[in-house]
Amino acid sequence: MSKLSKLVAKLKKRSYPKEQFFGLLQNLFGMFEEPETIYQTLVARGLPLAEHNGKVFLKTARTPYRKQIFTIVDIETSGSKPEYAQVIEIGAIKVCGDEVIDRFESFIYADEVPEYITKLTGIDASDLEHAPSQREVLLLFKEFLGDSVFVAHNVYFDYNFISQKLLQLGYGELANRKLCSIDLARRTIASERYALEYLNENLGIHTAVSHRAYADALTAYEVFKRSLARIPHEVKTTEELIDFSKKGKKLTLPKKDAAPQKSEAQHSQGS
Repeated sequence: MSKLSKLVAKLKKRSYPKEQFFGLLQNLFGMFEEPETIYQTLVARGLPLAEHNGKVFLKTARTPYRKQIFTIVDIETSGSKPEYAQVIEIGAIKVCGDEVIDRFESFIYADEVPEYITKLTGIDASDLEHAPSQREVLLLFKEFLGDSVFVAHNVYFDYNFISQKLLQLGYGELANRKLCSIDLARRTIASERYALEYLNENLGIHTAVSHRAYADALTAYEVFKRSLARIPHEVKTTEELIDFSKKGKKLTLPKKDAAPQKSEAQHSQGS
């Protein structure tokens, strides 16, 4: 378990007086670091911390998920590994309850785009020729994201890819809470498969474009909304929703309709 995960696990259970919280930060992140600096760095990286009556708490542990701000994200990349590839397009939708409150969409400059990526996404180098730099777009996206919950269809790819690129650029990894819409769909929607294109068709979403960042973010949002409509009443807070998405019982089709489950191939370009 990472240091950040250990901190979150503790904050999910209780709030801490600020001095005690600072001691916790030093125990986890190093006695020679200024705890105020660690605190502000975590907040700058997107960890949803707040203070009330002299105590520090995790906002997502108290916020009802219906009042939580979620940012549904999709990226297209020039390859599957952030060490050798980059983000070439990013799309995101910021929502709270049933309301879309903001949108983000941008190409990102790249010298070249592999042929197989162009075949998959339709994006080629000419589309990116006059696009802003990766540094510029990712910093704007980081500001857009704030401390909202990062949601994606296979969040581990999109979140980790962006985190690694921010780290490479010298800005530190993301510390936002994250939720995988595949995991949540598996626990709320009975389906043979959970790939975004499959759900787009079989749930009647019918987004016309696939393997483009904003369009796939929009499809993921529609899947996310359908999942939220099926959440058990006992799930109240955002952290409870995140836990439910990871630990809840997977839904299955009735036996007469069920088909053999196919393993989800990890998408390498956001979906």
